[in-house]
Amino acid sequence: MMAGEPPQTQTGSARTEDLVSWLAAELQSDRFRDYCPNGLQVEGRPVIRHIIAGVTASEAIIRHAISVGADTLLVHHGWFWKNEDPRVRGIRRTRLALTLGHDLNLLAYHLPLDAHPVLGNNAQLARVLGITPNLVNGKPEQTGSDGLIWLGQADGIRTLGALADRVAQRLQRPPLVVGDPNQPVSRIAWCTGAAQGMLQDAIDAGADAYITGEVSEPTVHLARETRVGFLAAGHHATERYGVQALGEAIAERFGVRVDFVDINNPV
Repeated sequence: MMAGEPPQTQTGSARTEDLVSWLAAELQSDRFRDYCPNGLQVEGRPVIRHIIAGVTASEAIIRHAISVGADTLLVHHGWFWKNEDPRVRGIRRTRLALTLGHDLNLLAYHLPLDAHPVLGNNAQLARVLGITPNLVNGKPEQTGSDGLIWLGQADGIRTLGALADRVAQRLQRPPLVVGDPNQPVSRIAWCTGAAQGMLQDAIDAGADAYITGEVSEPTVHLARETRVGFLAAGHHATERYGVQALGEAIAERFGVRVDFVDINNPV
């Protein structure tokens, strides 16, 4: 559910430990060597009735959850990232104080939510953009670390410019594009978020174009010199859809209310 839409009508409840166990199994979170802990990052109430889902566990979404009486946050970008300053001060103190003070659960799934074959960010971005994943032995064609890059084709898309136009229309923001708009495109690779560093993996897999969220200075030169089209469509913009799909799956299975709130982020 986007911010401002009527709330869902589920009125059921689930034990926190049951939901956490189901999510761990469904997302296979134990198989990933991630940059943060996946699962229950902050323990709150033992029974869940109302979940607020969003991309990032920012102060804004915490305050929204408190204002509507929710008991749980479900996000893609949680806390406690590797190499962060571990001290509880500044914005970390504020966020933790609000979460603990209102007995909120914080559930966060990073790479496991990117990779899920149905509910994941890559799968859902393909759905939104109208890209059909290639299948290998009945599974999406993947490459790169943990198979995080997907490959496929988009009906009606023949050039980089046409692909950029579709991305702009479907995500409601123009992407940064590196490459000739008229260059042919048939084999598309994509990985949501900050996966610009995986462009070489997409090139090695024979992609004509690569879609991700962010861009770095070396990325531009690599795309130009290999003549592989590159689109940076926004970290937040490419990762809005997995957490929504996961929230819908939770609501259907457990009968709890799940509302998606889109806290705008231009990056």
